[in-house]
Amino acid sequence: MFRLLRASDEEINEFLLAAQEVPVSTPQLLSLTNGLTETRPWGFAHDLSRSEIGRGPQAFAAARKALERWDHFDLGWVRIANPMPAITAGELVAVEACTARLWSINLSRIVEVLDSPTCFGFMYATTALHVEEGQERFVIEFDPESASVSYLIEAVSRARNTLARIGYPFTRAMQHRFVRSSHARLKRSLLGL
Repeated sequence: MFRLLRASDEEINEFLLAAQEVPVSTPQLLSLTNGLTETRPWGFAHDLSRSEIGRGPQAFAAARKALERWDHFDLGWVRIANPMPAITAGELVAVEACTARLWSINLSRIVEVLDSPTCFGFMYATTALHVEEGQERFVIEFDPESASVSYLIEAVSRARNTLARIGYPFTRAMQHRFVRSSHARLKRSLLGL
């Protein structure tokens, strides 16, 4: 799963084709609308973050479009490797990351989508082709009373790959870095409204 060199587009496409039928391989830990479904199992970390990224219906519409474009993963050291996967249940998502000079491609599958006038988001679950095991949800919410638009990320995960387990403190630091960067990136997507 970890490589010294970045995979070529051709290698990524071959990997995605071979993995089309790979199912999710994690227990149900989160609900898209309510978050953590029960006490997290032993060994799983739970992370929850929320930030205000804008105000008003126009900001909510822009945030929704940014999420659909996967802007929240366009971080330089992390990106979506398959060409703009649709935010629909069953869609395979390949996340490419470079950490500690090692490249990895991690596959998850979207398991749930939420689309209402005040809320848009999705949740994916990892497959066996991911260095972690768990679920993560990404939600944009609009509060009509306050006009606040917020971005929420919640994850329950544990290391699956041996290298990720050995480097657990580093793995956790990279997860926290992703959350901070994702919030900042989505907020930047809405600048100028």
